[in-house]
Amino acid sequence: MLTFEEVAAPNAADRAMAEAAAKHIETRRVRVEDKRIINGKADVNQLVPFKYNWAWDKYLAGCANHWMPQEVNMQRDIELWKNPNGLTDDERLIVIRNLGFFSTADSLAANNIVLGTYRHITAPECRQYLLRQAFDEAIHTHAYQYIVESLGLDEGEIFNAYHEIKSIAEKDAFLMPFIDTLTDPGFKTGTLENDQKLLKSLIVFACIMEGLFFYVGFVQILALGRQNKLVGASEQYQYILRDESMHCNFGIDMINTIKLENPHLWTSEFRQGIGSLIRKAVDLEYAYAEDTMPRGVLGLNASMFKEYLRFIANRRCQQIGLDPLFPGADNPFPWMSEVIDLKKEKNFFETRVTEYQTGGTLSWD
Repeated sequence: MLTFEEVAAPNAADRAMAEAAAKHIETRRVRVEDKRIINGKADVNQLVPFKYNWAWDKYLAGCANHWMPQEVNMQRDIELWKNPNGLTDDERLIVIRNLGFFSTADSLAANNIVLGTYRHITAPECRQYLLRQAFDEAIHTHAYQYIVESLGLDEGEIFNAYHEIKSIAEKDAFLMPFIDTLTDPGFKTGTLENDQKLLKSLIVFACIMEGLFFYVGFVQILALGRQNKLVGASEQYQYILRDESMHCNFGIDMINTIKLENPHLWTSEFRQGIGSLIRKAVDLEYAYAEDTMPRGVLGLNASMFKEYLRFIANRRCQQIGLDPLFPGADNPFPWMSEVIDLKKEKNFFETRVTEYQTGGTLSWD
């Protein structure tokens, strides 16, 4: 008769199965070298070990810069807007057009992230940042609604501007095909054609939508703030601009990493196509500048924006490894560089960061 020890002891077949199972579990562990921004084979649910530390660092920086619109006092803005002599008609037009574009642009941005980009990015570190970015876009949409509500503006007019105002509608029409590419449920990466479509859409989103189409509006509202007008709205635009600058920088880092991991996508024909898109975007944003500023106002005029947009376009090209499209273009608004510069953080966050970090801690009874 077999002893208990003999019955309980694993036989050769059992040992082989156990060893195979252990080996299978071990091979499923995420290795840094298996991670990729797109078409990765590693488990997207496992954040660590980190490979893309720059993405994690940007996530942490985004969290540190958290803010909410209703914390900004709008009383002075309300009084100025209600005063018939508080703002000129041209200044009011700028505000209404700005809110008309931005109120839906950030909603489109959020949909693009949540329904499109996130699905195709296989690096968990980048996905973590995209989740934060999507929340930022929600805050921005909230901010525009808060300004509209505070000033008592016609919500129907503002939120339908992207259908009804030509210069705004044309910018959105330019963007939609690239958003539709990523949000199409049937779209999948893994082929040269589709991977190039993804890369092109990411460039349009980061370098054009967030990196170019927002800048005329930012300059206009911040110029109002520099003249002590609509200081509450200007403060919120400062925070939004800081967020968007971080979004743009993240997108560019992700684009450049995809290029590094997939050099076959960066063909001469592809680069030429990107250059043509950026040129078209400059023309569309300049048309928006002309529409919002038919006359000089705030020390600004539309022709100044032509030079500024060319300067920004050159910067975006260089950031992703393209030659400048407009050699010699200069920045007519050097003060904007100070606003964007992350080293100037305490200009607007000197008290807020401390308040957020302490206010976000839990206290237990």
